[in-house]
Amino acid sequence: MKNLWKIYKKGLIEENPIFVLALSLCPALAVTSSVINALTMGLSVMFVITMNNTVVSITRKFINPKVRVPVYITSIATIVTLVQLLLQAFAPALYKALGIYLALIVVFAIILARAEVFASKNKVIPSFFDGLGMGSGFTLAMVSVGAIRELLGAGSLLGFKVLGAWYNPALIMILPAGGFILIGYMVAGFKMWTDHMAKVKLERGEA
Repeated sequence: MKNLWKIYKKGLIEENPIFVLALSLCPALAVTSSVINALTMGLSVMFVITMNNTVVSITRKFINPKVRVPVYITSIATIVTLVQLLLQAFAPALYKALGIYLALIVVFAIILARAEVFASKNKVIPSFFDGLGMGSGFTLAMVSVGAIRELLGAGSLLGFKVLGAWYNPALIMILPAGGFILIGYMVAGFKMWTDHMAKVKLERGEA
């Protein structure tokens, strides 16, 4: 159980897809202008990466290494299609808001990377937790970016007005340029924080 927690936790901090690995930055810029869009995209990616890791792990011994990448992409595309159909049926407004970026989940580097690096070499349960952890880290990063952009760019959170009439929204924050600048600062801040925590752990170990 401890090993499973370690596998899950690394996706949140040590190997966070956006703040550390800098993978799949396209949706982080495009759909994080509001918290609800960021959360929906994050949960969609978490579902896809977790299910794909599970499928790849189950079938890893039956797949010819020469055709593994097309098989992985086919698996990802099937799961993404399922997500699209579910959103289109039960949340059409969100489906429309996410637009083409929902379909582009198929080619997100983080999903294919986890299938190749981890799921294809490990058993089902560890692969499931690896996907869940990476997906959770991706979702956490997306929601963090989305919350700051929506708050500064519109003065609201989840569509509810938080800052009063006195606040003059910084409209650049809901544009891709604002998202790019914000993510740059957040990546730098995350790096400083993780370096500090590593230093603290090292000092405790020496003590």
